[in-house]
Amino acid sequence: MLINGNFSKDATVGEDRGLSSIATSTRPQYAPLQDTFGRTFDYVRIAITEKCNLRCTYCMPEEGVDFKNGEQILTADEILRVIDVLARMGVKKVRFTGGEPLVRKDIVKLVEGAVNTPGVKSVHMTTNGIIFPKYAKALREAGLTGLNISLDTVDSQKFFDITRRPGEDKVIESIKLALDLGFPRVKVNNVLMKGFNDGEFFDFTEMTKDQAVTVRFIEFMPFDAEQIWETGEHFLSADAMIKMLKERYPNIELDSGTRTEHHVFRVPGYAGKIAIIPAFTRSLCGNCSRIRMTADGRIRNCLYSDSEYSLMDILRAGASDEEIVDLFRKAFKEKAKDGFEAKKLSAMRESTIEFKGRTSMTQIGG
Repeated sequence: MLINGNFSKDATVGEDRGLSSIATSTRPQYAPLQDTFGRTFDYVRIAITEKCNLRCTYCMPEEGVDFKNGEQILTADEILRVIDVLARMGVKKVRFTGGEPLVRKDIVKLVEGAVNTPGVKSVHMTTNGIIFPKYAKALREAGLTGLNISLDTVDSQKFFDITRRPGEDKVIESIKLALDLGFPRVKVNNVLMKGFNDGEFFDFTEMTKDQAVTVRFIEFMPFDAEQIWETGEHFLSADAMIKMLKERYPNIELDSGTRTEHHVFRVPGYAGKIAIIPAFTRSLCGNCSRIRMTADGRIRNCLYSDSEYSLMDILRAGASDEEIVDLFRKAFKEKAKDGFEAKKLSAMRESTIEFKGRTSMTQIGG
């Protein structure tokens, strides 16, 4: 397949691997994926596994969940076929999530396949960083464009309290390794919780002083079996975070970022950026460009919606590319205006929703 050329020093990588060259013009192209509100969707987040080597309190119940595996999740070839179809609908960005994507043994194949899909401009991954060093070099050589590494605290006890596992030192090592290996974009995801890790807010902002990272503070979204997020005692709003930033850094400047990074700042003279993501406030819905796919092959048109559309069923029934396209169009024709409306509609349609009972964010994709 054609190489996208994300890294100049890897320009011959496709030829070296013996990948066949397929001219984009020979493949049927499709109109962009849009919803009834005029939004265009050019970014797909694909959960490639439900499994995770951590048990974060805000992600899953203490007793854990029954993870799907084997034939219950999409194969690498099925995932790459869907990516190819989506690329012909104008999708340019792919992100692999989980669960923890690095627990899947064919992760390098998936990254390489996505990178070499004509039309795909960037391939990213969200990881907890625990086992990243094992795959780091292979992922860099495969052409992975960027990494989001989750780290909510650098305090050992708090890390264990959140994740129910040790390992903050491994995550810190992974951030440094990603920078040392020259990944084009390295970001740190931090779920900020009032009264728990908000005291480390400025420790994390100072990570951007000498390191070219984007530290992203994400509003707390507790998850439960009914998929209801409640603000609760730990909620700290995006507005409150911005106020904290401006009080600490009076000369802080606005900067640019992705559509998800609704508020982006840079302290003058600092190497990296600070982003605030209003995940619960949902003020970013108007700019939504995301498609979500679960590990068990379901399309979700909104994180806050219970409605799902089964790709796995049609793929394994021998669907044509056009039938895959039609299912995505159906899903996004039915997308709500925002997360509040999606949640309300899901409650109204409770008796008719095809798929319910997801009890962990690992079953949706982070």
